[in-house]
Amino acid sequence: MKIKFCGASSGVTGSCHLITSGEHQILLDCGQFQGGKAQEALNYEDFPFNPAEIECVVLSHAHIDHCGRIPLLVKRGFRGKIYCTDATADLLDIMLKDSGYIHEKEAEWQNRKGERAGKEAVEPLYTFQDAVDSLAYVEPVRYDQLFKINDVMKVVFNDAGHILGSAIVELWVTEDEKESKIVFSGDIGVNERPILNDPTYIKKADYVIMESTYGSRLHPDNDRSIQDLVDIVINTIKRGGNVIIPSFAVGRTQELIYEFNKLYNEKSPYYEDLRNVKVYIDSPMATNATEIFQKNAQVFDEDTKEYILSGDNPLDFINLEFTRSSDESRSLNMDTSPKIIISASGMCEAGRIRHHLKHNLWDKKNSIVFVGYQAEGTLGRAIIDGEKTVTLFGEDISVNAEIHVLEGFSGHADQNGLFTWIAHFKNPPKQLFLVHGEEESKEALAKLIHEKLGYMPVVIRGNSEYELDMETAEILNYREAKEEGVWYEDVQNVRNKLSTIHTNLEKILYNANLAMGGQNITEEQLINIKNIMQELDKATLNLGEAVTEHYNEFTPIEHEGETSKYHH
Repeated sequence: MKIKFCGASSGVTGSCHLITSGEHQILLDCGQFQGGKAQEALNYEDFPFNPAEIECVVLSHAHIDHCGRIPLLVKRGFRGKIYCTDATADLLDIMLKDSGYIHEKEAEWQNRKGERAGKEAVEPLYTFQDAVDSLAYVEPVRYDQLFKINDVMKVVFNDAGHILGSAIVELWVTEDEKESKIVFSGDIGVNERPILNDPTYIKKADYVIMESTYGSRLHPDNDRSIQDLVDIVINTIKRGGNVIIPSFAVGRTQELIYEFNKLYNEKSPYYEDLRNVKVYIDSPMATNATEIFQKNAQVFDEDTKEYILSGDNPLDFINLEFTRSSDESRSLNMDTSPKIIISASGMCEAGRIRHHLKHNLWDKKNSIVFVGYQAEGTLGRAIIDGEKTVTLFGEDISVNAEIHVLEGFSGHADQNGLFTWIAHFKNPPKQLFLVHGEEESKEALAKLIHEKLGYMPVVIRGNSEYELDMETAEILNYREAKEEGVWYEDVQNVRNKLSTIHTNLEKILYNANLAMGGQNITEEQLINIKNIMQELDKATLNLGEAVTEHYNEFTPIEHEGETSKYHH
């Protein structure tokens, strides 16, 4: 069995992992790269596999960085099934159509601009119709339902608690009459958040592919962020300004509606301050997504279900308005009354939010509130990093508004949440691969996991490929991966050898017991065996730490073939 990391390997976006077993090839996710021009350009490159040979896509959830290249995959020859949860299937219908529409409009804009400069016309990555065509291959599956995808692979979706329908994937693969289990975390949600269930803890796996978006950071308490949001809104409204919230259309927007619902309740201590302030959801996709949330209440957490049964709609309140048309959206920027505008996209790379930023960033009365992750190279990242001037629709806009970042609203688990999730495995996986994170985040999470659990995670950098069996994970494309910065494979080789010694010792002890004619081992003998195991584990950890600590002091030497040696 092989695994090739084809996206979210050197950053947060473009999630895509190829699993190969014999003649079978499947994808875990097929996401779009998002960020600056360099990231966007990756979407136009050839896939590092033949789309026509892919049997199916097992999709973790409907965010564009996990599903956004599915129409392109179909356009280039894929004809297999797309397995996802039923709620994800509902969201895919609006996400992919909207993405296709955006690609078409961006291509039209570039071509109008390019024609005046004498440039050749560009093609959209894919069109609205390409998105529609790809939806024909979607196969919805419920949570906790075991299903076969071919004669050697079977899958279960577990609730990831990230967005509606998000899943942690359990994949069983049988080779040579041996079964291995791969767990793909997708994006792990946050415990005790409204609307959604907590992420599922998995107990066993041979291999784990794990996200690390916030692997180096801790979120503030959600209650603290809610109070901060209330304070920002009231202070901004009192000085006559607008509160602009760039928000992901799926997940974050619905959580914000849920929280504002409570704030606008007549029993709320803030009701009098807010009763005349309108909250606008200015995103057709967010509007449609909210309707899908309301249709899928069966997957809500128990508190939200009780809320609904009490007669209240947690995704609606008296001052909430959804704007659908472009004219309605434009009119918001002509209205001088203080208001709250929640609009997509969450990273400010496309959509109506860019118009609202153009009209509000320059005015110091206003507040811009970021409630989600801002990838490197995005407009949102530039603003929170302190840029004084940004360009919107060809015009330089001064950043004079108050800028706030409320990480307590993030739908991604922070470092503590990620560690808690991996710590719930009863036995160490044969290998843990860290993906979907910037370099600092992956390194910090790997260090924490190593120190606390003794694992030696592989920090994925670039499109590296590994051969998997029941004992090891051997990198196949060393030269290519090394150019991308991969070095962990050498540490992993040490760990694999020690793991093999550990396994062999267990076999020796077990056979010694059998040689005793089936006699029961005494308590004293059990204590001795336990001590031997602990000493071996300690030696394993110490050696792993030594290699990790000093790898920077070693110089790689190239040899023929795909091997390398190191000297001091």
